[in-house]
Amino acid sequence: MERATNEDVPTLTVDPREPLSLLRKELETGEAGLSGREAARRLAVYGANEVRRERHGWFWRELLRQVVHPLALLLWGAGALALVAGTPVLAMAIVAVIVLNAGFAMLQERQAERAVEALTGYLPDQAHVVRDGKPHAVDAAGLVPGDLIVLEEGVKVPADARLTDGALEVDLSMLTGESEPVERVAGQSQPGVPPLRESNLIFSGTTCVGGAAKAVVFATGVHTELGRIAALSQRTRREESPLEAQVKRVAWFIAAVAVGLGTAFLGVGAAAGLPLTDALTFAVGLLVANVPEGLLPTITLALALGVRLLARNGAVVKRLSAVETLGSTNVICTDKTGTLTRNRMSLSTTWTPEGGVSGSRTESLADAMAECTTVTAGEDGALQGDPTEIALVEGAAQPGRAPDLGARDARREALFRFDPRLRLMSVVSRSGDRLVIYVKGAPEAVFPRLEEQQDRQTHMAAVTRMTEQGFRVLAVATRRLPAGSPVPRVREEAETRLQLVGLVGLYDPPRPEAADAVRRCHEAGLRVHIVTGDNGGTASAVAREVGIGSPQLHVVEDAGAVTDSDLDELLTGGTEVVFARSSPETKLRVADALRAHGQIVAMTGDGVNDAPALHRAHIGVAMGKSGTDVAREASTMVLTDDNFATIVTAVESGRQVYENVRKFILYIFAHAVPEVVPFLLFALSGGAIPLPLTVLQILAIDLGTETLPALALGREPAEPGLMAGPPRRSGHGVITKDLLVRAWACLGLVSAALVTGAFFYVLWRAGWGPGDPTGPGSDLHHAYLTATTTTFAGIVMCQVGTALAARTDHASLRQVGLFTNPLLLAGIGFELVFTAVVVWVPPVQRIFGTTSLPVEVVALIATFPVIVWGTDELRRRHRRRSAGARPAA
Repeated sequence: MERATNEDVPTLTVDPREPLSLLRKELETGEAGLSGREAARRLAVYGANEVRRERHGWFWRELLRQVVHPLALLLWGAGALALVAGTPVLAMAIVAVIVLNAGFAMLQERQAERAVEALTGYLPDQAHVVRDGKPHAVDAAGLVPGDLIVLEEGVKVPADARLTDGALEVDLSMLTGESEPVERVAGQSQPGVPPLRESNLIFSGTTCVGGAAKAVVFATGVHTELGRIAALSQRTRREESPLEAQVKRVAWFIAAVAVGLGTAFLGVGAAAGLPLTDALTFAVGLLVANVPEGLLPTITLALALGVRLLARNGAVVKRLSAVETLGSTNVICTDKTGTLTRNRMSLSTTWTPEGGVSGSRTESLADAMAECTTVTAGEDGALQGDPTEIALVEGAAQPGRAPDLGARDARREALFRFDPRLRLMSVVSRSGDRLVIYVKGAPEAVFPRLEEQQDRQTHMAAVTRMTEQGFRVLAVATRRLPAGSPVPRVREEAETRLQLVGLVGLYDPPRPEAADAVRRCHEAGLRVHIVTGDNGGTASAVAREVGIGSPQLHVVEDAGAVTDSDLDELLTGGTEVVFARSSPETKLRVADALRAHGQIVAMTGDGVNDAPALHRAHIGVAMGKSGTDVAREASTMVLTDDNFATIVTAVESGRQVYENVRKFILYIFAHAVPEVVPFLLFALSGGAIPLPLTVLQILAIDLGTETLPALALGREPAEPGLMAGPPRRSGHGVITKDLLVRAWACLGLVSAALVTGAFFYVLWRAGWGPGDPTGPGSDLHHAYLTATTTTFAGIVMCQVGTALAARTDHASLRQVGLFTNPLLLAGIGFELVFTAVVVWVPPVQRIFGTTSLPVEVVALIATFPVIVWGTDELRRRHRRRSAGARPAA
């Protein structure tokens, strides 16, 4: 018994498929099980039998990440300077902004930990074990390698084990995604068979649905199949979304600009004779003016609105940044059954050796189809069970002659459930004084068990024709035993020397909206790959029917056999691919390969062992109806309707959210110029020009008047042609040169000129000259308060014009309509009311240093929205005409 270490937990290097006698020798156990003392010793050595959840200290790590964010670092610096300058109230306000931003960011989901928590729900609390030769009930966490466990119908398997005697029917759906229980029988292992398909192995977390057996434990805790999935789920950490990465780059860019300007102009101010206190005030103002305090909470709130919109369309998004990631998705890897199709099988055609292809069934084929099923009827008469078997029972019904399921069960003498390794199911039923064996399964599994004289070549040709038409083909065969024959108790005795009754073609039609959804994907530059456990013929027929692979489709018949180099070549070749006979490991390999080539990938899945692939994909998409809890927890998005078209709708919403994020970033950045210019005038003049704006007034703009209109721009309707172009490149920044030129050189510069002109207009009208005192007690102090209030109100009015201009990137405001975004109109109304309160309410005036404005000043700044919007409208009109003229040139 050799020990090895894995994740600092000792385990056993034993092969569970070696001969049972050798396995028992390796595990040092026998028919009497372990002794109590040996079990206690092994528990101390190998640890508890539980799926351990790593404690990542996410709260403190996330908090630290937010408080050292580049934008936060700038604000910390501004707060420190405010304290030095003797303005503690301002410093407290800046710290409050940092806390607000961090609080919004801390609302992120903890996907990996939640997925592992869901995995632990599959483990039982108690286990029945033989120790010291006697049965005991122990805590399942106390099981150790070498324990002999007792299993029966209805119990969960507590650890990975090898059957020593008896037989079980086990529900492996939580690991394999296949709904039919499978047989597990004590016996020899078969070489070359994957562990999950091995007929003598059972796995932790699965459920026994029939039979009784004993088994020897060979793996516990993190070393079980369930533990392996948990480890993969925790190792495949969520990476930054494109938006998160770009916002971080933007933050460093802003930090560099703010620090650079502050350093440069602080020196200029000092050279101009600016006192130290005034220089510090200037530095605080410059930092606060450059930092868009509302950027992070506004992005968070806009994404939250996108989440609500998607939820109404059937897509529950669990991580806010994923909404934007959807917009940059360029590859979708989808399941077939239930996602592209209805998951509603129906029997469409049959083939018999005597009559060939037919739309009807012969009586013998109908009887065999219904007999070899486990479908039951509910209280309301509705059929319950596997969709394939329901289709067979419904297809077997003849006018006035529906299958009698009760009589079927009464005739049944033996049942060998569907074995995914053998791909067969069989039953033994009594017919008079004789026994009849009914078998159904994959044609390639049934044909080798036919009588030698049957024409298998003709049969395979019929299968090929039916598969090419998109049918899922099953072969149905029988064997009549001589009178007095005993009931076969081993399926190998039953499933041999068969007579083919016929072939049945089942059809799961595509969802009616799937073809249109695929077409929209292609128009938007997205590729769609199918990753399915079905055979290549059926999957490719569905793919072509919905438009996947047009004009060229590559079909991989056995996805598990594809090498990494072949996979890279397939996924970079530009064609769409059907990966047939796929396993969950195939999905993980496909996701890894696509990421390695810079693709943004959305991956669907529903089984427990799909969890690592769902984590690895940029967007893991779980099925809300058919998916397991673990898949839903591991995913980023859950489809409540299991519908492929919903994924496409989500991609479109993601693109819309991204464009709207750009719109409100433009809106926010445009006001940095009119906020910075006053401080530059103050510094360059050496204090001869008083500050046209106070730091608290900047905060009132950035957090008070700016937030609601910015958020409303996040709900802007999509501009025409949103899905008519390819997805943006993953490295394409949310901040582009064109956006900065538009924000700073167009909207910002116009706004700065307007508000600065209004500031000087008020002062000069009162008789002010450069260097004249404007502090408290001076003759010009009231005029100075009026001038700074004019600057504050003027910036707000420019915000109104900027908000209207930012609604479109190319189209005119007339094309999108002035009233198509009522939330923006409400936001503008709020900022106007907020401004009026700051300007005219005396208690608020004392806080922000404002005063009431005369009517002529109000009339002057009322023209600002039209001027700002009109300037940008002319710019966009010129760009549209230039773009229209280029193709003709």
